[in-house]
Amino acid sequence: VLEYAKKNGFKKVSRVEIELGSLVDHDEEILAENLIFNFKNLSKNTLAETAELEIKKIKGENWKLVSIEE
Repeated sequence: VLEYAKKNGFKKVSRVEIELGSLVDHDEEILAENLIFNFKNLSKNTLAETAELEIKKIKGENWKLVSIEE
């Protein structure tokens, strides 16, 4: 997200949309709540600090970064 924002001259990231399927890491399913928690922690003091993270559950075993908005 930050790489894209910097490359495209964003002054701030306001919204990030992700589609999330059923993903497993270290024998644990990756939950939307965990992604939101980690995003908030990792985005502190960055262009994305106040960004809203929207996660849409989808079928399948993949994820997709749908959009990043300034």
